[in-house]
Amino acid sequence: MNYLVALATGRENAAPRRLLAILLGFLSTAILVITREGKLLRPKRLPSNLFQFREGTGADRCVLDCITSLQNGADLLWIETEKPHIEQIASMVDRIREVVPNAKLVYNNSPSFNWTLNFRQQVFDAWAEAGKDVSAYDRARLMSVDYDNTDLAKEADEKIRTFQADAAREAGIFHHLITLPTYHTAALSTDTLAKGYFADQGMLAYVKNVQREEIRNGIACVKHQNMAGSDIGDNHKEYFAGEAALKAGGKDNTMNQFSNH
Repeated sequence: MNYLVALATGRENAAPRRLLAILLGFLSTAILVITREGKLLRPKRLPSNLFQFREGTGADRCVLDCITSLQNGADLLWIETEKPHIEQIASMVDRIREVVPNAKLVYNNSPSFNWTLNFRQQVFDAWAEAGKDVSAYDRARLMSVDYDNTDLAKEADEKIRTFQADAAREAGIFHHLITLPTYHTAALSTDTLAKGYFADQGMLAYVKNVQREEIRNGIACVKHQNMAGSDIGDNHKEYFAGEAALKAGGKDNTMNQFSNH
């Protein structure tokens, strides 16, 4: 510590400063070694300056992290997987519950997964393993619309439909969630509207596919002025001006147009 202070203030001679510089230089280039099975091993350092984990230890590290977290105050687990595969999730949760029997898992039914392709490939692999003829299918192209009405696609869709119930039962998932669904629904509906509105459908693209469906399905947003509070504003004006109140459209305002539907 004295040498550090001396280096900062310059009150010592150069020798301690040179020693500290040498020490810091050594630490910056030091080689880290670990022992495993009686051998000294040097971990691989990545360009990010982090160390690369040993290949094939991902599940082991996930299980250890989860157990450690639960033993130190965590209430729920969140495990991310690269694909929605129930057996993969269960293989980790079962190991966690060997140590913490009441472990509860939250799982993200993520839009980042290609659900269609993943489940079609899972069915393809299961059929192939069972000896079923899959010669009519190209595994790499299973996302294609050409397969939408095939038995394989129908079985995959059924597995997607029951994924939450199956995963809760077989993989111990306590709570399912889906991130960013409205981001994707908004993008798709806007794209669909634009394709019709700026083509031959014109305003019908909006009326038929949006407003008419809002009315018939009781979607409150069809009365968007009401949700923005325009009726409150009209009532406020009427309190002060009576019949002379300047309202948002009078009897034909948005609220009245949709009030009987």
